Amino acid sequence: MQPAAMIPAPQTGLAAGPFGHSRYIIKRPFFSFLGRKFHVYGPDGSLCMFVKHPLLKLKQEFTVFTDESETRPLITLRARQMIALNVAMDVIDPNTGEKLGTIKSRGLKSILRDTWDILDPAEQPVGLLQEDGAAMLRRFFPILPSKHHIELSGVQVATVRQIFRFFIKEFELDLSMGQGRIDTRFAVACALLALMRETQREASS
Repeated sequence: MQPAAMIPAPQTGLAAGPFGHSRYIIKRPFFSFLGRKFHVYGPDGSLCMFVKHPLLKLKQEFTVFTDESETRPLITLRARQMIALNVAMDVIDPNTGEKLGTIKSRGLKSILRDTWDILDPAEQPVGLLQEDGAAMLRRFFPILPSKHHIELSGVQVATVRQIFRFFIKEFELDLSMGQGRIDTRFAVACALLALMRETQREASS
């Protein structure tokens, strides 16, 4: 049964534009000082979202904005603990205070393959976010392209795959197979969290 909390919210007001697409391109440079900047573009190449993820922060929390002015927030991801193996990140709409759900790491089980459980607002497990492909090889050869998928109730609703580019990291978030099945806000949060996990791994290597 489709978890009601993950069904797309009505596209009204501020969120209508940024979250009205079935595909997004996420880009970040290979290097940036004390953090990583992620730009999220729509199919027409227009900037939809921006987030800067600080690397030197004990408790993870970051907000996705409409652009680099960082004046109009769209999504906030907030860790419940400062340090934990099974880190739980709540996904919140900062404009309404609504909790959309939670993305929870499987801790030690994610060492060889990044895997997160997806919980609905009532803390019930409804799906997962998982790294695909040659995950173990990518730990030793990070140049290999990454791929992740999101599933709800056993059904794949989105994919995140790396597109090889020189001098920039580029990824495609594809929601076309899951339109009407997952809230775009939550899917974007999942994709960014997966890519930030890769950023942290690169920084520590």
